Amino acid sequence: MDIATLIGIVLAYVLVFISLLMGPGVGVYIDIPSVLIVIGGTFGIIFMNYPMNKVFNIIAIVMKTFLFKAEDPAKLIEQLVNFAVRARRDGILALESAENEISDEFLKKGIRLAVDGTEPEVIKSILETELSYMEERHKEGVGILESIAGFAPAMGMIGTLIGLVAMLQTMSDPSSIGPAMAVALLTTFYGAIIANLFASPLAGKLKTRSAEEILLREIMIAGIMAIQAGDNPRIVEQKLNAYLPPKMRKSQFE
Repeated sequence: MDIATLIGIVLAYVLVFISLLMGPGVGVYIDIPSVLIVIGGTFGIIFMNYPMNKVFNIIAIVMKTFLFKAEDPAKLIEQLVNFAVRARRDGILALESAENEISDEFLKKGIRLAVDGTEPEVIKSILETELSYMEERHKEGVGILESIAGFAPAMGMIGTLIGLVAMLQTMSDPSSIGPAMAVALLTTFYGAIIANLFASPLAGKLKTRSAEEILLREIMIAGIMAIQAGDNPRIVEQKLNAYLPPKMRKSQFE
């Protein structure tokens, strides 16, 4: 569980809810026509903008902002350096048994290709292609959330215009002005809530997670290529530590 995401959501929603309770109450902020315009309209546009299977994946996309197993790049580098030591001492074929020690499928594939004697250019091409398409998949998920963040306020504005038109046409009946004004204001309110308390923050968190995963994959590729080239383990460590900020760098040879 990503504690930061959970804390952020609790703080944001609880504080907004408390502020509503301190005012006239939550009930005055509930308006079914406004909900239909904003939520229904937003998701209708999302279905127009993306294939259906992509839209239905939105639950899985959102869950990635809550459930994420963060890997330590320093530990990954330590593992790759250990593989370099073993390959340097016993030959790269000694890493055949190392596959059982690897949980990450991307790293396992790279080590297997190296052990099989695949040409370095081919290994790099395969892994970089997989990394590139992984990044594209991540961008799709972020894109859906960013679209929601963009379309929800727009639907709120449409709802506001609908409410204003209805209000202006019934100015002679004071009892009808209130409901029309509620639609006009609450649609904007709902659009702002969806965009700023849901879609935009989660899109930002997904971008961060994607960058972390891409960094790990780049370290893996660099490590595999260095191991296959027969680099000294100290050199392998220095090459891989270059991906990390100085305060995160560790050395097994000091």
